[in-house]
Amino acid sequence: MNTTEFLTLSSVIVPDRHALIFEGKRFAYGELQERVNRLADALAKDGVGPGDRIAAIQVNCNEHIEAYFAAAKLDAIYVPINFRVKNDELSFMLKDSGPKVLLAGGRYYDLVESVTKGVNSLQTLVGLDGPRESWVDYNVLLARGENEERFPQGDDDDTTIIMFTAGTTGTPKGVMLTYNSFSSYILANVAPADPEVEERNILTVPLHHIAGMQAVMSAIYGGRTVIIQRQFQPVEWMELVQREKANRAMMVPTMLKQLIDHPDFNKYDLSSLQVITYGAAPMPVPVIREAIKKMPNTKFINAFGQTETASTITMLPPEDHDLSGTPAEVEKKLKRLSSIGKPLSDVMVRIVDEEGNYVPMGEVGEIVASGPRLMKGYWNREDATKETMRNGWLYTGDLGYSDEDGYIYLAGRAKDFIKRGGEMISPDEVEQVLMSHPAVDEAAVIGIPDEFWGERVRAVVVVRPGWGVSEEELINHCHERLASYKRPESVVFTGELPRNPMGKVLKRVLREDYPEPIVG
Repeated sequence: MNTTEFLTLSSVIVPDRHALIFEGKRFAYGELQERVNRLADALAKDGVGPGDRIAAIQVNCNEHIEAYFAAAKLDAIYVPINFRVKNDELSFMLKDSGPKVLLAGGRYYDLVESVTKGVNSLQTLVGLDGPRESWVDYNVLLARGENEERFPQGDDDDTTIIMFTAGTTGTPKGVMLTYNSFSSYILANVAPADPEVEERNILTVPLHHIAGMQAVMSAIYGGRTVIIQRQFQPVEWMELVQREKANRAMMVPTMLKQLIDHPDFNKYDLSSLQVITYGAAPMPVPVIREAIKKMPNTKFINAFGQTETASTITMLPPEDHDLSGTPAEVEKKLKRLSSIGKPLSDVMVRIVDEEGNYVPMGEVGEIVASGPRLMKGYWNREDATKETMRNGWLYTGDLGYSDEDGYIYLAGRAKDFIKRGGEMISPDEVEQVLMSHPAVDEAAVIGIPDEFWGERVRAVVVVRPGWGVSEEELINHCHERLASYKRPESVVFTGELPRNPMGKVLKRVLREDYPEPIVG
């Protein structure tokens, strides 16, 4: 099923219901459909067609959602970009994806202009926050278009989104997600729009993240009202939930912890919240226990997945968050709170050894998945695709084991990726930046468990003989060249890095040698 049909169906079934609420603006489903049609027509007049890429860099806003559906109506490909990227990262993503059109928020105008001269594919820059010389104003572009219904001609297996994620080679990889990547999950797990059922989702997870995009598409198909928050701020979030009577929310663990720890938590009426889904990073058991205690009328769902799986592949449902029962039952439920639940019905999940064979219950192996909604592959990365997708199975890079009841527990990551606050960080990328400093001879980056962030970044550095450099200097060096969440928050200096006979750095040893929590 083409994702444009999600909006088309809801605009017919509930045309007058609010589809989007954003900072004083309210768009009904019928109005949203018209805006998407006009934008698609205007882009088509500017030469955008099947297979062309439309990129966007901006915090959450209604224009993000309109641009995605307009791209889909044209059989074009949407490329949402992390709004925290630095110059080199943005330059790489744009050159790699080759967009014809780039939409950007006002705070990113200068950044975009600093890198786009080398992006030969770019024909149009669209400003989302007012005019700019040589740019097209978004509202002017919208006014050019006609309210003409367009019907995509592509297949369900065509790419609809390229979403960049961290790469093991030190540069981001573009994950190609198809229409079916989204529709197979949504049709199996979300009820369609119903005039008699009205729900409101608060959108906090960024739209450059798979969880944010999946939440929007699920809400549009379900005819729900999406309450958009630009970026997460706990007080503003609670105010929005209270004022708009939000029923559903998707959060990463750090967001939930900020809420329940906030001194004003009890001042807000959050009783409208029926469901909170959390994921994108490990959830510390003390945090979810406290959330269950403080929000007894809210059901919690742990959704585990990754960009390459188009979001959720396993789920810990609300009943496993109910900590009532006998002492034995409560003890079992507490153990399950540390799991990622069981596979969803529309995907197969296995735990295998290095040869791809099943491992016995309780034994650690790599989590692999198979099903219709996995990624198509990595954009321009044939070798990386072959490495990740083998014989119809996607190798997630996450290690885990299962218990006697089929619940899956994470045990680490095969590729040493770091998950900080729901964002994936490639150690290789940070190491390359560290080693670009003239005083650094060698560097290795590891993740340190943290109750608030899930993990934080620590660098272990060998300094060149005769040179001197401080921890602060190296952190600033990385901060100037990487998104803020990727920079090390701790630097440890050592004489040499532990390596195996083949010369590979033993990060397991580093995590054992430098396990101290990062404070501050």
